[in-house]
Amino acid sequence: MTGRAKLMWDEQVTQYDFGQGHPMDPVRLALTRSLVRAFGLDGALPVVAAPAAGESTLALVHRPEYVAAVRRASADPRAAEQSFGIGTVDNPAFAGMHEAAALIAGQSVGAAEAVWHGEVEHAVNFAGGLHHAMPASAAGFCVYNDAALAVARLLELGAERVVYIDVDVHHGDGVQEVFWDDPRVLTISLHEHPSTLFPQTGWPEECGGPKAEGCAVNVALPAGTGDAGWLRAFHAVVPELVAAFRPQVVVSQHGADTHFEDPLAHLAVSLDAQRLVAEACHALAHEHAAGRWVALGGGGYAVTDVVPRTWTHLVAIAAGVPIAPRTLVPEDWRHEVYARTRATAPSRMTDGREPVFSGFEDAGYDPASRLDQAILSTRRAVFPSHGLLP
Repeated sequence: MTGRAKLMWDEQVTQYDFGQGHPMDPVRLALTRSLVRAFGLDGALPVVAAPAAGESTLALVHRPEYVAAVRRASADPRAAEQSFGIGTVDNPAFAGMHEAAALIAGQSVGAAEAVWHGEVEHAVNFAGGLHHAMPASAAGFCVYNDAALAVARLLELGAERVVYIDVDVHHGDGVQEVFWDDPRVLTISLHEHPSTLFPQTGWPEECGGPKAEGCAVNVALPAGTGDAGWLRAFHAVVPELVAAFRPQVVVSQHGADTHFEDPLAHLAVSLDAQRLVAEACHALAHEHAAGRWVALGGGGYAVTDVVPRTWTHLVAIAAGVPIAPRTLVPEDWRHEVYARTRATAPSRMTDGREPVFSGFEDAGYDPASRLDQAILSTRRAVFPSHGLLP
């Protein structure tokens, strides 16, 4: 390895902008980048920009007719074709849409290439994690599926086993769809139960195609799940499966919308727990994948209070200089938040909690617990395919 980590960033990714009032406000990206800089993390890891994903790269996941439709809508938003999921309430067309989406995808692909080639152990693209885009349609604020493209590029480069861990509050449906029948990829998604949240998929019974049984893993968490339950579910499912799968690379998606302040979902997770899961993914990469870790952003719509802090922790963990939970937020950054948004910024780097949880194996299964029912449903569905006991 020639370096520990790198941050993928191009200012132009903030042009991925669905317009005023849309939840996916690009200010969340700009404020995250500013907070990373305010903590001096630019001195701990290089910040580099990769080129936008080109036609051949996009074709690893997306159909040519869809990319052509995105290009047409990008040149003239009035030409948006809703049959491709463009020009909808969730995915309004905007000028330059193709260029901005391809640039975000390029950063994730560049991160995957850097990790696979041994330039760095870890690479972060917090602008990425757009996991809902399908091969032939946009969905859920996502135009190109950069997460799937990063995994696909790793396979193209010769990776034989890649694990994708998705802790966004929404099911990682697009990535699951792309690799549904590919035994080289293990997709694991922890998300709010599909009965209460978009995209209404991610049931534990969704386990993969006939060539890849057990390679799609879904933990459907009850609405209202907080730190203890979220961490219990993660540790009851993810580490054992990752160990059994023996990945060469870990790709993780860190949507911040599990947070209790997020306006679009119904979990009750704190920044402190989100930080612990980022550390867990980092540890899993070192334990099972020679340190190869590609870390992506994702959802998150508390754009000043939550997203910048969560993803700054992610960058700091990757850089090897984690930020202590009770660290105060730099005052200059708080002034920037107010100047940009007229919102009052948080004063410290987490919510001041100290999450604890009981391990599934240690504490035992509680048949009256909806959370434990969800965990056991997932373990029963997929653990036997990996030689594990439910």
